[in-house]
Amino acid sequence: MVDLQGAPGVDRVVPITKPYKLASSQFSHGVPTVVEVDGRKVGGGNFSLMAGPCTVESREQLLSTAEAVKRADVIFVALPDTKQAAAYEKDIAPNLTKGKTLLFSHGFSVHFKTIVPPKNVDVILVAPKGPGHIVRRQYVEGKGVPSLIAIYQNASGKAKKTALAWAKGIGGTRAGVIQTTFKEETETDLFGEQTVLCGGASALIQAGYETLVEAGYQPEMAYFECLHELKLIVDLMNEAGISGMRFSISETAKWGDVSVGPKIIDASVKKRMKVALKDIQSGKFAKGWIAEYKGGYKKYNALLKKGEKHSIEKVGSRLRSLMPWMQKRSIKGAQAAY
Repeated sequence: MVDLQGAPGVDRVVPITKPYKLASSQFSHGVPTVVEVDGRKVGGGNFSLMAGPCTVESREQLLSTAEAVKRADVIFVALPDTKQAAAYEKDIAPNLTKGKTLLFSHGFSVHFKTIVPPKNVDVILVAPKGPGHIVRRQYVEGKGVPSLIAIYQNASGKAKKTALAWAKGIGGTRAGVIQTTFKEETETDLFGEQTVLCGGASALIQAGYETLVEAGYQPEMAYFECLHELKLIVDLMNEAGISGMRFSISETAKWGDVSVGPKIIDASVKKRMKVALKDIQSGKFAKGWIAEYKGGYKKYNALLKKGEKHSIEKVGSRLRSLMPWMQKRSIKGAQAAY
């Protein structure tokens, strides 16, 4: 119980989860855990992807969701946002009792009220600011991904201690933990991934790549300029901010940055960002996303397949294969195998 010593009364944790990696650091610390994954028991090879040094025989019991919730003190709900409500209604809610804790890594379901917890349980959030397998990778390397904590309900009076204990267990306290609210975490997270980190960055990269290729430049040149080198620039920003990045580039690059950049990402882009933020704040995005899930993910899957067929993917895969230091990654199957 190394990392839950700050949470008195917590003897057993259950991750109800599709991504495996967020829970693995707790396993590494020997936190007693019962395991259920996406409505199914986990065994054999699948489990080895999750826990590294742990074994099913020595530490874990593989149970149904309902039974796991009955036995657990802390229930970690890390299913995809669209699947949480059904699992909660069917297996979690009927087995919640006074004194238990519901733990989320994203506030979507609670904030948009697809899940409405009873008043006699603690409801907390521990949100690492990075993908699950990156959280695990950083943890194993002795680092940590900064994390957010939030308290939605504090029935026990000890909710914050439990949140901090979990944050410590996944390495978050190594980098720093900030207290926020479910509302703030949910809305800023959705905004960031839609307009900057994922949606905005992906669209910008593809547009730059297409512009160069359509102008007659080699696809390989376009890939290096618009995708590969982006990581190097972002690493500089991560280390020392935007000004620190500018310190490290040439004067010509700096002049292009400050004089041309604002013409590309101009006031009209910011206006559309504000529209995206309003759609998040009003719940419009959440309603649309839930409807997409209930409709079978048709548009979602079509858009993902279209992106996979973009020529930048084929060119990038070939170029990355020429770099022996770059670890080969599989994006087929579970994230745990990445």
